[in-house]
Parts: sequence; C-alpha cells; structure tokens
Amino acid sequence: MSTFPRLARSMWHQLEPVHAAVYFAPHAFARAAELGYDIDSRWPSYFAWRTAPLGAAGAHLVSAHYYSFSPAMIASYVPAIWRTASPADVLSARLEAVDRLYRDWLGDHLDTPELREAAGLAQAAAESAQTPGRPLAAANLDQPWAEAPHLRLWQAATVLREHRGDGHLAALQAAGLDGCEALVSFAAIGAAPAETFAGRGWSEQEWTAAAVRLRERGLLDADGQATAAGRELRDQVERMTDDLAAGPWRALGTERAERLAQLNGPVLGAVFQAGVLPMTSTLGIATVKAPY
Repeated sequence: MSTFPRLARSMWHQLEPVHAAVYFAPHAFARAAELGYDIDSRWPSYFAWRTAPLGAAGAHLVSAHYYSFSPAMIASYVPAIWRTASPADVLSARLEAVDRLYRDWLGDHLDTPELREAAGLAQAAAESAQTPGRPLAAANLDQPWAEAPHLRLWQAATVLREHRGDGHLAALQAAGLDGCEALVSFAAIGAAPAETFAGRGWSEQEWTAAAVRLRERGLLDADGQATAAGRELRDQVERMTDDLAAGPWRALGTERAERLAQLNGPVLGAVFQAGVLPMTSTLGIATVKAPY
C-alpha cells in the first residue's frame, strides 16, 4: 500500500469515531426524542441524522446510498422520518446534538488553540475532497461550516467519512458484491460475527441466498468460510477503498495529516472514554473494517 492510501486508512481510524458518536450518544437520542422520534430503536434517528443532508429522500434513494441495508428495512423508516421532522429541522438538531455531546465530553479542551488548529486542518482536508460520484460527501460538504471548532471538526470528519464511504460502495460494486453479499463476505473472513449485521434487516432467506451465490463464485467454502479467492476479493475491496479515499490526504500532506492525528488525540480519547461506541461495530469503528 502506498503512502497516501495507507494514510487514508490511518486517518479513517482517527476520525470515524468522532463522526459516529452522534449515532450512539445519549445526548443525540435525547435531541431526537425532542424532535418526536421513537428512540427505543436507534434506527429512526440514525436514518434521520445521516440522510438529512440529501433532503427528503425516499426509500429508493436512501437504499442506493446505504447499500448494505435491506431495502425493505429502510422502507420501514423512510420516508416516514420526514413526517416527524423536516430535513432542515433535523440538520439543525443534528448540530445541536453534536454540540451537546462534545461540550459534555471535552470539558476544558472545548475551546483551545489545539482544537481550533485540528478543526482547521480537518476542514482543509474535507474541502479538498473531490465529490463527483460521492453524493453523501457532497451533500455534507454543502452544509455551512459552523464557527465553533468542535463542530467544525465534527463536520469535517463527517464529510471525510462519507467521502470514504461513497468510495467503498464503488469498490463493492466493482467487486460484484451486492448489499447482502457484502455483509456475508465480510462475516466470512472472520472480521465480525454474522449476528453483528442483524440490524441491517436482511432476512435469513436473503442471507442464505447470498451465501449460495458467493459459494457458486468460489468465494465461500461449504462451511460458509471465505476461500482464498474470497479473502483476496475482500482485500481488493479494501485496497480500492483506501485508494479512492486518498485524495484529501494527498492534498493535506503527510506532515499536516500527522499533526491532525496528534491534535485529534484528546477528542478521540474523550469519545472512547464516554463508552458509547459498540465494541464490534458495522460502522468501521476501532479496527473493524466493515461495509458501509
């Protein structure tokens, strides 16, 4: 792996938890409840928070962007989420939720020169991202930049995360893996147990059919484990994902990216110390590489 794809992967591990905290933090669930969302499940607020930059997207559009979620599962939430709150209201509430959680978690680090420098570097990387074929990245890049450094850092992390995610979907398609096959093949290499993906909404029959298709391609063995060809295909997907994510880090440069990683350390530490992120995540948190 060359320098900038490797750097893209390293910075993904640095910034993904900063972005993903909004999907798990109690502050965000409380704000979602204030909007009127049912928070007994995390999915109504997840789809609202993440989709709002696209506007009042329908189920087909959301399925196209989220890929490894069952379209039937998505249709059970979308477009109903927009009857609860408009995308504009959701976007405003999303930023308020992020503000609440980081004000709580960062304490005295909230308004420091180091955090302002981190926000500036992250924003520079995000603004350099090329967005053709990257709709979620582009939609988030269209949002106005907040003034507070902790909010700018989060916004930049979100743009960069979605930029990588959009590229990951292209890599999955290039590998000939549909949404369910992406999850089955990922579980088959032992990266995460199949039960981890139950929330994506695929039925047992759909999961089994996907496994059959992968066996027919020689990617799974009779026990449902990845063959050598299956592992190589997953490695190919990850390499392409890193390659497609390298642009912002090539533009920022190694030295400034390493400085951003150093400055982001207290924020990353605060997220982990809060203990809200799952130990095994389908969002790619920590060392897990998962379909988007």
